[in-house]
Amino acid sequence: MPRAPRIYIETYGCQMNVSDSELMFGVLGREGYVRTEDPAEADVLLVNTCAVRDHAEQRVLGRMGELKRYKRPGDVLGVVGCMAQRLGPKLLERVPQVDLVIGPDGYRGLPELIARAREGERAAETTFRSWEHYEDVPPVRERQVSAFVTVQRGCDYRCTFCIVPMTRGPERSRKLADVVREVSGLAESGTSEVTLLGQTVNSYHDGDHDFADLLRAVGAVAGIRRLRFTSPYATDFTPRVLAAMAETPAVCEHVHLPVQSGSSRTLKRMLRRYDREAYLEVVRALREAIPGIALSTDIIVGFPGETEADFAETLSLVEQVAFDDAYTFKYSVREGTPAVRIKDHVAEEIKTERIGRLIQVVRHVAKQKNIALVGTTHDVLVEGPAKRGGLLQARTRTNKIALLEGPTDWIGTYVNVRFTGTTGSTFTAMREALVESWQ
Repeated sequence: MPRAPRIYIETYGCQMNVSDSELMFGVLGREGYVRTEDPAEADVLLVNTCAVRDHAEQRVLGRMGELKRYKRPGDVLGVVGCMAQRLGPKLLERVPQVDLVIGPDGYRGLPELIARAREGERAAETTFRSWEHYEDVPPVRERQVSAFVTVQRGCDYRCTFCIVPMTRGPERSRKLADVVREVSGLAESGTSEVTLLGQTVNSYHDGDHDFADLLRAVGAVAGIRRLRFTSPYATDFTPRVLAAMAETPAVCEHVHLPVQSGSSRTLKRMLRRYDREAYLEVVRALREAIPGIALSTDIIVGFPGETEADFAETLSLVEQVAFDDAYTFKYSVREGTPAVRIKDHVAEEIKTERIGRLIQVVRHVAKQKNIALVGTTHDVLVEGPAKRGGLLQARTRTNKIALLEGPTDWIGTYVNVRFTGTTGSTFTAMREALVESWQ
């Protein structure tokens, strides 16, 4: 009996890419492919890529050079995802060992393109399909404890720094009933936490239902104990959405709320749809609706024209909001984005110096907040083994990471713990019953 073909997928970038890799495993699983974690075993090797920053693309190009050594006669090496969409056929020219290039709307065609590649035909598929939601493709998920559920693809916002509208096409939302059906299936299989994914997820609208309706419907699915979403856009937190968050018990008390800059002048150049004060008003509204909510964010340093005064406003915003965490990035020129035409680029050494200062402030603010939480108790979902130390990794509703000792049969369950210490970013914890007996 012939060996089933093996598929290896390496994923870079955001949660949306993780979700798309699960879709690709689903598409190819129907064709008899078996997943492998070893590229040396694979008959088809795919790299699911990110195009948000140049560094991510350079990393992928370097990785392609490493993966090509695993390629045997008849094997297929492909680039998929956002970088594939952005560069298209150019990738076939840049990396001769690459056989196929497929953008995010083309995964349904993977089996055919792989078959053609085996016959020696190199091809690129980068057509946008406004109808494509892969509703008939059951994703093959690696995670069972919690799951990502894509509810929206593409983006209609035109932030000057962002490549996403070019790589993922126009915004479109899945039907609410289809999302609920998928989440119900996950709950029946034992998943109790889901994260709804979209480029501007709270702008979701399927023609009949908005994001508030979606939160209430998914939060009502039997077995779903925790509901998260990412990434929202600040000005799409309508009163209806805030009410749904406050009134749906499953919705977690954490929002990742990208700000990008604390300077109204810079935000205007970015074509963000808010200024500093409007963003702070959204923060106030979230904290009023959901007391104790944790907030994290994205910040770009060194956007063209950013002055020292603009940067100082970003530092002051971090302190004023008191973010629980922040992902910080140096601005990266993306060919095809409007920001390419903006003059007054910030020197690389200035960007490096500024991001160093920003990281210091972010860590200081987060550490002070986390120190104050030592000794408090929390309901945590045990996600799996920690990366080191033989411990388990667990997460609070507010997205705090806790490491604790315990048996592996705790994985996938909820445990009440007390925080016993913090590194400033993560916590050590002990199961509450054990804490009481120890004392």
